[in-house]
Amino acid sequence: MQSVQLETPKGISARLGWDPKMSEHDRKRALAKELVAARLGIEEREITVGREHPTIFGMRTELFAEVDGVTVPVEIRNVNYRAATVVAVAEPEFVFGLDLRDSHPDDVSVHEMQRHSHIFDEENIPKLLEHWTRVCAIREADGRKNLIRGDSVKLDASLAKGWMPDRKLRYSLVDLSREGWIITLAWAPKPEDWAPATE
Repeated sequence: MQSVQLETPKGISARLGWDPKMSEHDRKRALAKELVAARLGIEEREITVGREHPTIFGMRTELFAEVDGVTVPVEIRNVNYRAATVVAVAEPEFVFGLDLRDSHPDDVSVHEMQRHSHIFDEENIPKLLEHWTRVCAIREADGRKNLIRGDSVKLDASLAKGWMPDRKLRYSLVDLSREGWIITLAWAPKPEDWAPATE
């Protein structure tokens, strides 16, 4: 698998990997191992990457890393699109989410974005992608994901900040795009009273 390090804020690291011959599950575990090994300064073979057990039917679980049977105190998030995967690893004091899109979306993807984004010029595909990937990254960070309507996510005019009207948290939005992929990271310091929204 080919992979590249992405430029992220301090305390968060991320890699983009792509390989059409490798399964989504294998790609995200391999990338998570790379990131955790680099963070801890150890060999990848010393790390075991597992997946949380779902607590309710249909719950999307997250990855976790262990070294010698002890869970590494980091948050791991991943997003996949066809043969590409992005994995991010962050310190526990961050709330964050990712989105990944092809820079040349097919007609089905364009129609979905147009139906849900409600930007002024829906025929401007680069602007539509820029807007929609930020909306989706915030939905991922929030925890409710697809239960949130796209048009309920609020973005400032610069598309550098976003939020959910029913929550106090304000996310910084960072463009991590590389290799023909549109990638957005939504992140914020975790408030002391943070309780993640659930699906």
